[in-house]
Amino acid sequence: MSREKSIEVSDLKRDIEENLRRLRELFSAFDLQELKKRRNSLEKMRSQPDFYKTEESKEIFRQMSDLEDQINQAETLEKEILEAQTWLHLIEEEDFPALFPELQEKLLFWGKLAHEMEQYLFLDGPYDQSDAILSVHAGAGGTDAQDWAEMLLRMYLRWADKKGFKADVVDVSPGEEAGIKSATVLVNGKRAYGLLKNEKGVHRLVRISPFDANRRRHTSFALVDVIPQIQSEEVKIDPEDLRIETFRASGHGGQHVQKTDSAIRITHIPTGIVVQCQNERSQLQNKNTAMKILLSRLHQKREEEEKEKISQIRGEYQTAAWGNQIRSYVLHPYTMVKDHRTEYTIGDVNRVLEGDIDDLIWENLRRLRGS
Repeated sequence: MSREKSIEVSDLKRDIEENLRRLRELFSAFDLQELKKRRNSLEKMRSQPDFYKTEESKEIFRQMSDLEDQINQAETLEKEILEAQTWLHLIEEEDFPALFPELQEKLLFWGKLAHEMEQYLFLDGPYDQSDAILSVHAGAGGTDAQDWAEMLLRMYLRWADKKGFKADVVDVSPGEEAGIKSATVLVNGKRAYGLLKNEKGVHRLVRISPFDANRRRHTSFALVDVIPQIQSEEVKIDPEDLRIETFRASGHGGQHVQKTDSAIRITHIPTGIVVQCQNERSQLQNKNTAMKILLSRLHQKREEEEKEKISQIRGEYQTAAWGNQIRSYVLHPYTMVKDHRTEYTIGDVNRVLEGDIDDLIWENLRRLRGS
């Protein structure tokens, strides 16, 4: 074997071994045998008579879907580990140069696979697998802030669409001149809460105001809140504690919601929590959605009252004004998005506002993991 080929093989061997180490490390985070045992147990429950009539059927289906996802990930890792081991032997063969392009593709694939697996293993909190309820509230800045709140709402809706998530705007309060005062969105998708949980906080916008005749630079603020959607059996509500009202929905000419006489507002009298839903034509559907939000907010309140769990759900309350921002979006005099928790920056603000926020999300997940 020539000296040049020996060096090349040595380098490739090192690359394969490094990928093999990462894949084995990730595979060790899964207990494949235990996952399959839990899946079999749930399948037995599903086969019981009248299973689909039980209240827990939806939760069991959610658990099964999550287990299938984890099993598929573990089996993919197991398969690629065996393939990497095979490649370690193949590079010693005389006819290896013909396989070089294929190995290059495998090295890229292993790197991408390991990166994706490492990211999703970050999402192991008690509610990280849950769907999310995201709210946006205009803060300091008047009409500019209300316009900024609507821009953020659009950003998250675009992001959800790119992820293949289902995002329903269930309530919106329009601004007097432009934008929105507030909006609530149900985001349904795998790990939606785990991915969105670090978006909660104050978001700051700096730009030349389109509402200022003198074209001056303005700073606006909006508050984003994110909580997990909680299953109904986790929180019990006494119907006597509820005040339910109907009203006519309103919006920007139907931009966000349908005009209807069946919008619902529910007040939980003991806590004063108020939720409303106006996106469906059916009063019953609006009521069911509002109850889902109420259950999650009551659960959030209960968690906040248990001091040791505050940071898991919401963290410290912040006002949407100067000094509290978690992220700044600057459109003038330069363009940049900066997350103040990680110092991570992106120069292309428009790309971010179009929903490309995954890099910002993962940097915060890495920060929390200390990696």
